[in-house]
Amino acid sequence: MSKKLSGISEALKLVLISTSGKVGVGILAVLGAIAILAPVIAPYNPWEYGELKPYLPPSKEHLLGTNDVGVDIFSELLYGARVSLLIGILAGILSVSVGTLVGLIGGFYGGIVRTIAMRITDLFLIMPAIPLAILLAAVTKPSIINIVIVIMVVSWPAMARQIYAQTLSLREELYVEAAEALGVPNTRIMLKHILPNLYPLVIANMILMAGNAMLIEAGLSFLGLGDPTQKSWGMMLFYAQMSGAFSRKMWWWLVPPGILIGIAILGFTLLGQALEEALSPRLRQQ
Repeated sequence: MSKKLSGISEALKLVLISTSGKVGVGILAVLGAIAILAPVIAPYNPWEYGELKPYLPPSKEHLLGTNDVGVDIFSELLYGARVSLLIGILAGILSVSVGTLVGLIGGFYGGIVRTIAMRITDLFLIMPAIPLAILLAAVTKPSIINIVIVIMVVSWPAMARQIYAQTLSLREELYVEAAEALGVPNTRIMLKHILPNLYPLVIANMILMAGNAMLIEAGLSFLGLGDPTQKSWGMMLFYAQMSGAFSRKMWWWLVPPGILIGIAILGFTLLGQALEEALSPRLRQQ
């Protein structure tokens, strides 16, 4: 285990050396700081409605103007980073955790356990992800937790398939066969001998899925299926659409949330790819 942790530590150093890794870390660090310091940075409270004149254009007092209910859009944008990043990170962690569990069990055990695990995975894989997410979000109560669960439901199967394939390969290694011959319990073999070798795949996919989860959340929110009590970049786009920002040509209400969503996804993608290369000796040699 110590050797595996040492390998991950070395990989993290390689990430900080690579250009894509540094850019990804930098982007996410800035967005994370914005989310944490939003109450300090934001010039106005985005929860106070009607305090300002609605539909104001950008100015020195309001960098991105105001929306239809007199809320400073710049302040709302800063606070929106909190919910958008939170949903992305939580959904990424949950999706990878469920996918890893299913794939690990399916790949290690044979017979009916493997059949059930993989057939359930295949069932979800053949379902179109976006329509399924829209359907689930429409029939559940709008909340951050429910959105995270919806994203997890449509995201975990791909991870399960990857873990399943890797587990099948590791299952045939000599050290696993030796542990079985010594009577080591199956649970211990999976957790102590197989799972640590899956960390590179798990960590890299967790980061990549966080970016994908942000995109799904933004899409659901834009369709009106997000949590209306929370401020996220997706909900900002939804309210902009509902309030006629397109017809009013209020680009300052529409463009900034979209740009930040794209930047956040870029940050997660660059960091995830850099980690994948650093943690995989084969990719590093290429």
